[in-house]
Formats: sequence, C-alpha cells, structure tokens
Amino acid sequence: MLSSILAKSDCAACKFCCSFRRTSLWETPVIPAADIPKLQELFPNAKFRQAGKESYTFDLNSAYKTSDPVEEAPCPFLDPDRGCALPLDLKPFECKIWPLRAVRLPDSADSEHSLAIALTPTCPAINKVPEEKVRQLAASGLGKTILDYAEGHPDIIKEASEFLSNIVYK
Repeated sequence: MLSSILAKSDCAACKFCCSFRRTSLWETPVIPAADIPKLQELFPNAKFRQAGKESYTFDLNSAYKTSDPVEEAPCPFLDPDRGCALPLDLKPFECKIWPLRAVRLPDSADSEHSLAIALTPTCPAINKVPEEKVRQLAASGLGKTILDYAEGHPDIIKEASEFLSNIVYK
C-alpha cells in the first residue's frame, strides 16, 4: 500500500518492522480469527494469543532467549532471506500499512472523528521520505481505506500517545 513512497528493496533489506522487543509487543499485528486456521496449516510451529474479541496476534514469548526487555524476536512469518513468507491474502492489514497506524485521539467526544492516522517514527525508510509525501498519500485515499478498515476491525486501533503523535490524516 505504501509502495509509491517506499522502495520494496529498502523494506526487504531492513525488516525492522518484523521484529519485536518485549517492550514493543503492543505493535505485533492483529490477525482476524478467521485467518488463524489457515496460518496454522501453513506454519504449524507458529503460536498465537488472543488480542481482542475476534482477533489474535502471534505469541513470541518462547522466541526470546534472555530476560532482557530490549532483546528482539522476529515475526514467525519472517524468512531471513526472502522477507515475509505470508501469502498476500494472509498478510495482516497492519503489516500492509506499517509505518502508519490507526489511532484513537484523546478527549474526542465525536466518535466519528476520534480516529486518525499516525506515522510511526521508528521506520528507517519512511524517515527518508518527505513527510508531505506521506500526507499526500494518506489524503489520496489510503487514509480513508485505513480508517474504514479500523472501524470494522477495532482491535487494530492504538491509542494516540507521545510515540504515536505525528498525525498525518484525520
């Protein structure tokens, strides 16, 4: 979804978004419950944990080798040589839109306008793209697509925070 502003080769070389510190497990992508049987068939060793009423995420607890909170564990669907091993139809929506995140804005009485799109500041590749290009892409339809998906899949919505404060679309 972001291929017009991010080079696939940059993302494939980096894979930053495909590993998680214990302190950033809140960033693991949400997977619709309907996709879990298909993922278990393709990846029998992958472990999952409930993330919401009708969603799951992968469980990385056994992937960590130490108790260091900043140790990183890779996504169970990451092939170190090829990148994401998931078929496109099973790739979580959050992975497709990263480093963008659907966020709930604080103190918004109007629920229709309480959602926005924030830019995750830790993506090395997006930090090389002028922010105006990101805003233009979001305004060209991607922002609406993300917010529409979030309305139907509320488990992907993160709370706006200091970390997720760079709003690129409302």
